[in-house]
Amino acid sequence: MKIKDTKSKETLQELIDTKDFVAHISVDCTIFGFHNNILKVLLLKYHDLDLWSLPGGFVFNDEDLREAAERVLFERTHLKGLFLKQFHTFGRIDRTENNVHQILLKNKGITVPEDHWIFQRFVTVGYCSLIDFSLADTFPDAFNESCEWFEVNNLPKMAFDHDRIIETGLEYLRMNINTEVAASNLLPEKFTMKDLQALYETILGQKFRRNNFQRKILSLNILDRMEKLYDGSANKAPYLYKFKTKVHNSTNQYPISNDEES
Repeated sequence: MKIKDTKSKETLQELIDTKDFVAHISVDCTIFGFHNNILKVLLLKYHDLDLWSLPGGFVFNDEDLREAAERVLFERTHLKGLFLKQFHTFGRIDRTENNVHQILLKNKGITVPEDHWIFQRFVTVGYCSLIDFSLADTFPDAFNESCEWFEVNNLPKMAFDHDRIIETGLEYLRMNINTEVAASNLLPEKFTMKDLQALYETILGQKFRRNNFQRKILSLNILDRMEKLYDGSANKAPYLYKFKTKVHNSTNQYPISNDEES
């Protein structure tokens, strides 16, 4: 993925002065992290505000939505090359009514007219991805002071409607776990059935009987069985598996699962 360097805004004032954004459209990236059977989400903390948010931003007139999501994610976290899946649009009238932008501008001593574009209604397009959070080096941008992982069931106070975006993203992962998660390069190329079961249990929030889980997964015909994993222990060596296909961000496009506000 190639990020356009010319679009990055180094200060909040530069962002406010920009006039070539698409009106009323933004993107927000819900990045879930999986490690040691814990599911977390990557959040940013605003300067001078006790609020956290998803990595998000606005869409330039000369870029596609996916390009905007990739650019915003890189500017906010330095993460790039992720498989980003567009999963929902959010357009409730009151979704931005907690005055985050007004407070942020006031704290920075920036004065803008009440009818400025940043105060207007925005519909946001949600993208999600699932990665091993221990492998991600993340950095705050000019508008944020912290970039941290939080467990999905223990979120801090969120800006806008970002808690709802996270909840909807998690629901999407659960509904599409057999395709989206399995194809996202989350697990190593070769893994045991136990590894895969731990992933499913973490995402779905429920436990499975080992034999029932294996029978169900094998019936989906999404795995190739490889050699056994011999680790020198007295236990029976498990088989290794790999997914039949891999999804790559640059070559696969999927339709929006929900193209109207709910």
